[in-house]
Amino acid sequence: MTIIPSANYTEQLLQIRPAEFSVFRKQHESELINGQRPFTDYMRERFREKGIQQKNAFIQADLPMSYGYKLISGEKHTRQRDTILRICLAAKLSLEQTQEALTLNSMASLHYRIPRDMALIVAINNRMFDIHSVDMFLHENGLLPLKK
Repeated sequence: MTIIPSANYTEQLLQIRPAEFSVFRKQHESELINGQRPFTDYMRERFREKGIQQKNAFIQADLPMSYGYKLISGEKHTRQRDTILRICLAAKLSLEQTQEALTLNSMASLHYRIPRDMALIVAINNRMFDIHSVDMFLHENGLLPLKK
């Protein structure tokens, strides 16, 4: 499993000099994002771990099945953060797991100072995984719903 570097890891990294980099990298090799398909592997592992069939997740995420399969297989890539968030919600991922999925897909993590992200953090932390409920929650708070 890929690990998001902790604050301590980041603090250590900020102290590293160029001559020390290769040693530091080797010490933390198991924590690095390696491979060509970290997002797809991560999501498949989460589906297995939670006993969720991909097909059902795509239905819950309100995504075309063929498109969902292509995203998870790595055949397609999206720049739409909301698409990844829809899949994470449908897969009932925790906030930490959702942040990891976004990071592995080279997308910005949810940030507590951005109102829409703040609402999504609250929804995820309260296990509000139904897309329509999340969209309603966002709408009720004057925020844009998740894009399809």
